[in-house]
Amino acid sequence: MKFGDLDARMRVYETAHDHRVMPGIHIVVRIDGRGFTHFTKEVMRFEAPYDVRFRDAMVETVKHLMDCGFRVAYGYTQSDEISLLLHPEDDSFGRKERKLVSVLAGETSGFASLQFGKPVAFDARVCQLPGRQLVVDYFRWRQEDAARNALHGHVHWRLRAEGAEPDEAYRRTSSMSTADKNEFLFQRGVNFNTISNWQKRGVGVRWSEETEARCDQDPGQQQPQRRLVADAELPMRDEYDRYIAELLETL
Repeated sequence: MKFGDLDARMRVYETAHDHRVMPGIHIVVRIDGRGFTHFTKEVMRFEAPYDVRFRDAMVETVKHLMDCGFRVAYGYTQSDEISLLLHPEDDSFGRKERKLVSVLAGETSGFASLQFGKPVAFDARVCQLPGRQLVVDYFRWRQEDAARNALHGHVHWRLRAEGAEPDEAYRRTSSMSTADKNEFLFQRGVNFNTISNWQKRGVGVRWSEETEARCDQDPGQQQPQRRLVADAELPMRDEYDRYIAELLETL
């Protein structure tokens, strides 16, 4: 059998389930770490429940993903997850889901491994959102998940510090209401409202165009430089909705 014939016959099996995201549909790729509870607490021994070194490594990973060949309009990270909003006109790999998932999971795993100095793995999934409001709702959802995780994490690790075993701490934390968790922390001198905003709201990364002043160049000839800016003081709730909606208006 000639190679051309063999290649054509076998490639059908490789591409039979190729799915492409239709034009006009917004794409968000959500990327999650694999086994990060063990990795952060046992392998790296990061401070619990949050460690600024871990946050910074994840932010740098987001920046890499936004500048590695895709047209990413906005990146968001909380805990060990990353969400990337692709520009509506991005046509990378013909908008094939399997390529978006595999390449971005690979880029994340490779770059994050270099950041941590240890091998880590991430998976990815494509969210197809047929409308701007759903994009707004998506990022509102992920930020509210960050707030819930932060409250849960602070209570859980406070119980662990007081001697509770992991299963007991999880059970006790899960049985508390939001008000109970806040009161639990308050009784121990912790006002959850004063905890660093990046822990409760995550970190956003977006593109910014700034003109860099140079003493050897006429001001009229200076060109704006496009660079990535991380925001660790994101607004929340309705203000965050407006933040995302305004970003979408610029695309």
